[in-house]
Amino acid sequence: MFKRRLAPLFAGLAATLLISSPASAQGNELLASFDNALGTDVRDPQSFEAVYASGFEQRIAELADGDKGRIGVAAVDLATGDQLYVLGDQLFPMASTSKIAVAGAYLEMVEQGRYSLTSEFPLLIPIRSAKYSSAAAPVRKGNYMQAIDLIEIMITRSSNPATDALLAAVGGPERVNDWVRRQGIENFSIDRDIATLVRDDGEYDPAAWIDPRDSATPKAMIQLLQGLYRGDFLSAQSRRVLLGAMSRTRTGKRRIVANMPSDARVSHKTGSLNNTSSDVGIIEAPDGRAIAVAIYVTGQGSRLARERRIAAIARALYDGFGAKARNQPNWTNAPHSGG
Repeated sequence: MFKRRLAPLFAGLAATLLISSPASAQGNELLASFDNALGTDVRDPQSFEAVYASGFEQRIAELADGDKGRIGVAAVDLATGDQLYVLGDQLFPMASTSKIAVAGAYLEMVEQGRYSLTSEFPLLIPIRSAKYSSAAAPVRKGNYMQAIDLIEIMITRSSNPATDALLAAVGGPERVNDWVRRQGIENFSIDRDIATLVRDDGEYDPAAWIDPRDSATPKAMIQLLQGLYRGDFLSAQSRRVLLGAMSRTRTGKRRIVANMPSDARVSHKTGSLNNTSSDVGIIEAPDGRAIAVAIYVTGQGSRLARERRIAAIARALYDGFGAKARNQPNWTNAPHSGG
């Protein structure tokens, strides 16, 4: 409407300017034209303050304030379908949260009959080397372990030698990326083995710099978690193996699980690198709902501060989605799968 009113106005102004006329008369005509088109009322300046749909969204936005470092959040209530994102489409360092996908790629090969859960592979132990001294950090073979045990310690204890053992078994980072892409997930990339990732850590500050290597968006991680939980990507047995290991995670006691009520069950995987801490997983509430959560926190001044921020955001998400579900009496009809 505004543009339609201005078009004839400026056409008229152009014609007026082309006609030779006294300056005072021309000025009066211009003022009259503007007054007719735009009015003469005094107007307040446009506000650029954030507008939130609910107090829940405002609370998460406050907790995920990026003043001291980027914070990415993605969460989906798998029963009601409610979603919430903060920098959901921005890349963050996955660190060890990528190990969920490594397990998924290996378990698919088990389902294809190429490996089994009892297949044995050697731990790959990093050999000390200077940062950036080679494309891949040197490693040596350690003890052989069954795949089921490698998955267990990779997830529950975040073992890097176990991760690199499974990563080598599936054929390297690109094979894991291929498995993820075949699930319809974009903006996810593993580019180095864990030995190299850890050795060369610190090249960039993730609080101020986005490195596309070994990164994912919070939304991409939520897609991965959602598909795994619902059984879209793996068989029932493989799903039990992976989610079972995630439910026994021993790292990250000050992160998602820290502020959860005792009757909530958390299956998750943590990640830590230079100036970044993360935790992703599934929170199962006693009413049967499951919430997929991915929280990536950079900066904040210390690891403890980042972990406290993760814990606070996770509990706010749990409480907020719970309150919304209580106001949706038909949510139990939504498709969901129990853990």
